[in-house]
Amino acid sequence: MGSYTLPAMQTNPNFIFFTDFDGTITLSDSNDFLTDNLGHGQKLRKQGNQDVLTDKMSFRDSFQGMMDSISTPYDQCIKILLENIRLDPHFKEFHDWCRQNNVPVVVLSSGMVPIIRALLVHLVGKEADDIQIVANDVAPREGKSINEDGGWQIVFHDDSHFGHDKSIEIRQYAKLPGDVRPTMFYAGDGVSDLSAAKETDLLFAKKGHDLVTYCVRENVPFTEFESWSSILATVKEIVAGKTTVKQVSAQGAEDFKKGNELKN
Repeated sequence: MGSYTLPAMQTNPNFIFFTDFDGTITLSDSNDFLTDNLGHGQKLRKQGNQDVLTDKMSFRDSFQGMMDSISTPYDQCIKILLENIRLDPHFKEFHDWCRQNNVPVVVLSSGMVPIIRALLVHLVGKEADDIQIVANDVAPREGKSINEDGGWQIVFHDDSHFGHDKSIEIRQYAKLPGDVRPTMFYAGDGVSDLSAAKETDLLFAKKGHDLVTYCVRENVPFTEFESWSSILATVKEIVAGKTTVKQVSAQGAEDFKKGNELKN
């Protein structure tokens, strides 16, 4: 496969930043917000997440249950989210820097494209139009419109037990010849990111969230982040050649170990 067929390779970048959307770019998860406030509630949602982490349930089945519990018309769901979901205050600066330095940003999400696009344009601005989104979609239920009560359903991106196996997109870039293959980053926070956790050169995992728990359990290298300011600072240093992904990953493991020792 020629690199020109991959959207993020159009400008021949040396670095690509893949990222989750909900709870990573945003401060809270839009799907969780809909489920907690319009669907079957926080208790069942959290139990589902725990079941996914402990391999008792697939992410696809858990997420399907969350989305099926929401009957509010789709346009109303988007309206509610635009009023309630906030951007990480440092993401816009990160995105601006990426645009200026030929670092494509690719959103890999288990959410739905129309919601993600609406939130990105609302929160980041028109310049967010250049962010590629690979995610699930939405469709009307039989005989209904998505904008009527009980009228929409999630359409999963693929047939995997994740619903959207994020590794599929990343591996297309990982297979590129060494002379054109870019260094790849990923940022995420939760159970929807498990399929991407081992796939890139450097993983940023949000402090205190389920992805960290998974990485520790499975011995997956990662570095913690709390906001996009620290991600931007790290990526700038790597791009400038002041450090390497291996050094950052090793330091991330050391920092996490020290943090745990201080707690204990």
